[in-house]
This record gives sequence, C-alpha cells and structure tokens, in this order.
Amino acid sequence: MKSVVKTVTTTPSIVVAADDKNREVLLHVIGTGTVYLGGSDVTTTTGFLTEKNGVPLSLTVPFNETVWAVVGTGTENVRILTPDVD
Repeated sequence: MKSVVKTVTTTPSIVVAADDKNREVLLHVIGTGTVYLGGSDVTTTTGFLTEKNGVPLSLTVPFNETVWAVVGTGTENVRILTPDVD
C-alpha cells in the first residue's frame, strides 16, 4: 500500500491518477469542509460529495480512470491509500 496527502482547492485536481489495473482506494477528508469527487469536469454541483469529518470512503477505481476533486471554498487535505500494484 502507499499513502499520500493531496491538497484540494477550488480548481479541480487529480487525487487518484490513472493506472493500468482496477484498484480499491480509500479517501479520507481531513477537516470540516466538503470535497466533491468526479471526473476532470467535477464541480460542487455535479460532484459526489464526501461527508465532513466522515470515515474513510472506499472507491473502486476502474482501469485507466482518474479521480478528480474540488472544494467550494478554501482548501482541504485528503489522505489517500492505494494498493502499490506497480
């Protein structure tokens, strides 16, 4: 497994990069803000929202797909745990 921390801002950014394998990832938002997940066009209106101070979110990320994130205001840190398959 490998872990990283990504800072999410009001500009969409990649939090889980594409890989050549399907994988299960865990995302944990640190803080009290809401982080919205989606594709490169994610917005606060269209994104899958995370719970404030919630438990880690488990996602299955398909082959060659990325996960993007954005916040409405300020910044939030997201801890990400992924399998180290390469």
